[in-house]
Amino acid sequence: MVKTLNAPLVGLESRGPMPAARTPRRIKGLGGVAAVAAVFTLLQLVLVRPGMGLGWDEAVYVSQVSGHTPAAFFSAPRSRGISLLVAPIASWSSSTSLLRVYLAVLSGLGLFLALRIWRGLFPERVVVLAGVLFATLWVTVFYGPEVMPNYWVAIGALAGVGCFLRAQADRHDRPALWGAGVSAALLAWMRPTDAVWVVLPLFVLLVCVRRWRRPRLLAALVVGLGSGVVGWVAEAYVSFGGLGARLADASRIQGGLGWNIAVLDQLRSLGGQTLCRPCDSSLPAPQLIAWWFALPLLAAVGLAVAVRGRRTARTLLPLACAMTASIPYLFMIGYAAPRFLLPFYALLALPVADALVHLVTTARRAWRPAVVTLAALAFAGHLAMQYVVLEDAVSRSTAGRQEWARTAAELHRLGVRPPCVLNGYEALPIAFYAGCSSAQTQGHNANTTRQDFLRTARRTPTATLTTEEEGPPGYARDWPSHRFGDLRIHVSPAARAGTRE
Repeated sequence: MVKTLNAPLVGLESRGPMPAARTPRRIKGLGGVAAVAAVFTLLQLVLVRPGMGLGWDEAVYVSQVSGHTPAAFFSAPRSRGISLLVAPIASWSSSTSLLRVYLAVLSGLGLFLALRIWRGLFPERVVVLAGVLFATLWVTVFYGPEVMPNYWVAIGALAGVGCFLRAQADRHDRPALWGAGVSAALLAWMRPTDAVWVVLPLFVLLVCVRRWRRPRLLAALVVGLGSGVVGWVAEAYVSFGGLGARLADASRIQGGLGWNIAVLDQLRSLGGQTLCRPCDSSLPAPQLIAWWFALPLLAAVGLAVAVRGRRTARTLLPLACAMTASIPYLFMIGYAAPRFLLPFYALLALPVADALVHLVTTARRAWRPAVVTLAALAFAGHLAMQYVVLEDAVSRSTAGRQEWARTAAELHRLGVRPPCVLNGYEALPIAFYAGCSSAQTQGHNANTTRQDFLRTARRTPTATLTTEEEGPPGYARDWPSHRFGDLRIHVSPAARAGTRE
């Protein structure tokens, strides 16, 4: 007995029903998808390297659940989903390598499950190629094992749109219904604001297009989103003075959200910058960003192929969700980070893969070997460029994190040992490495007042960090000052004495 997955998706499939692709109850043919997920996991372990230390944002997220370091200040834009995801490891182990391996395996499993959902909606080879295209981007490989939410937003988006289409095609498909709700919950737990942008087209169809209305599917999405958003909203009232205040703080920290074309900023970040703020560097070499310009062209071809094949909805919906997911990061923010567009790349991979398969398979027989060879050479060149950028990003990130670790060791040598407090330049990540608390009296991570900080410094080993060009703050002018690399470490009398007063 079989179940039709590709029943007509009314509303957008105006040219006729979907091709009668059918899938047996017993899942078969998962070898290609499993191979993509396995290779993706291996690429992370080999190219990113488990020993790479934790970055600034990672230190914030891990510290919330770590038993080995005080919790860092949790600013308004952040959400606690990624902290919960790493809690099974971070709550009892301080090993970064173990955490990286855990996330690499988990991200490979997440990719496998998300791609599996699309089998039967697209041909097997299209789904496998889409997985290859997404999993081999340098930004995907870099952030798969990172304690950052963006990769998981991408997985939630890819799985959620696929489950939505399955639930629309068969209203009795309970796994698809549950999958849509769980995917929405994953999105909301990781980044509530991103979740809203991703699912916007789905809600428009469910609410505004009569023949697409599915009350149970709408309820599943609402409950899923609500499970993640309710905690974020509750925290807004507990810690930030209300939802409006938290949203305002989040906008301020991100430079003030509003109309701001950041397309060039995103292009600049593709050269390997994990954060481009301020984003005033030159554009990377053309060969490093050529793939970015090919994406919309191939996506348009994929849409044309879908329209001709009378399967418009399956291509148009991931395209629509990709577009809405990219809006805040291309047109509403004043800086860039390549990880912001991971959901965009994940959703766009399917129509792009469909276009590539179509271009290769429909070429005239005489031309087909040349077309296949050209496509293979182009993809090989694309991979080479991706991993040149990846190696540079990994090297730079590793060097910066090793410098934080060396600074932490120097602080311990100077008597700033747990329980201790750091303030000043890059105090938050260095405090994580040193096992200290970080205390800032100004800026985005301000979490104390000057008076409270000085009161703490009188009884607790404390240090203020400044750059070589900066002078010490007024309260630290009489503190012993030590040069370490490009930093000045100003140590409180409590640390010099090595005891608490």
